[in-house]
Amino acid sequence: MSEIGQTRRDWLLSERPQSRLQARLGRAYVTWRRFSANRLALLGLLIIIALLVVAALAPMLAPYSPVVGDLKNARLLPPGPEHWFGTDDLGRDIFSRIIYGSRWTLYVVVLVAIIAAPIGLLIGTVAGYAGGWIDAILMRVTDIFLAFPKLILALAFVAALGPGIENAVLAIAITSWPPYARIARAETLTVRNSDYIKAVQLMGASPARIVLRHIMPLCISSLIIRVTLDMAGIILTAAGLGFLGLGAQPPLPEWGAMIASGRRFILDQWWVAGAPGAAILIVSLGFNLLGDGLRDALDPRSGDQ
Repeated sequence: MSEIGQTRRDWLLSERPQSRLQARLGRAYVTWRRFSANRLALLGLLIIIALLVVAALAPMLAPYSPVVGDLKNARLLPPGPEHWFGTDDLGRDIFSRIIYGSRWTLYVVVLVAIIAAPIGLLIGTVAGYAGGWIDAILMRVTDIFLAFPKLILALAFVAALGPGIENAVLAIAITSWPPYARIARAETLTVRNSDYIKAVQLMGASPARIVLRHIMPLCISSLIIRVTLDMAGIILTAAGLGFLGLGAQPPLPEWGAMIASGRRFILDQWWVAGAPGAAILIVSLGFNLLGDGLRDALDPRSGDQ
C-alpha cells in the first residue's frame, strides 16, 4: 500500500506532467500539502464545515422551534438539560435559534461574495488592462467608496432601501467590492505587459476576450483569499445591521438581532446575548483561520514543494 501511495505521489509531483489533468491534480496536491501543514487553518476549515453541516441539518438538530416559545413556563431560563443555551425573553430556545441562525449567516456571506467579488474583479481587471482615463475614473470611484467606513456606508444604503435581510445583503455587497477591485487591478498590472498576454494580442484576441479568458483567471486565487478573509467582516457588518434593527427583522433568528434583544438582560441573564455573540466569534475566527491558511497555501512564492 505504501508503494502504491508513493507511486501516486510521484505521479502527482511529476515535473513533466503528461496531461492537463495531471498538472491540475499536481497543483491541487501541492496546495493541499501546504494548507494541511497549518494546524490552525485546518481548525478553521473544520469550523466552516461544521457551520455548513449545522445549517444543512438545522431541522434535525434543533430540538425546538426557532420562532415559537413558551412565554408562560420557559421565559429566561438559564442553560440546562432541557435548554442547553437557555431561553430568551419570549421563551424561545436559544440553541435552536442559533442553529437556524447559521442559515442566515451563510445566506448573507454567500450572497455578498457572489455579488461583490465579480463586480470588484470586473472593475479591477478592466481598469488595470485599459489604463488611461478609464483606469483613472474607475479607481477614483473605488477611492470614494473606500473613503467611507464600511458599516456607516452600509447603514446609509439600508436606511435608503429600508430594513430587511435582502436590503442588508445588497448594502453590504455595495460596500464590499472596492478591495477586490484594488487586488484585481494590481494583479492585472503585473501581467498586462507579459509575453503571455502579448502573444494572445498578436493572435488577434479582442480586449474583452483577453480580460475575460486570460487575465481574470489569474486573479481568482488572490480574490478567493481576500473573500475568505473578508467573511468575518461581512458577518460582523450583518450582525451590526441586525443589532441596529436594519437587518433581519423579528422573528428571524439572526445572530445580531438576537444580541440586540438580549442586551437588556446582559447583567442578569447573560446567556441571551452571550450565546449568539459566541457563535459570531467562533464563525468569524474560523473564516479568519481558513483565510490565513489559504493565503499561505496559494502563495506562489512559498518554497514548500
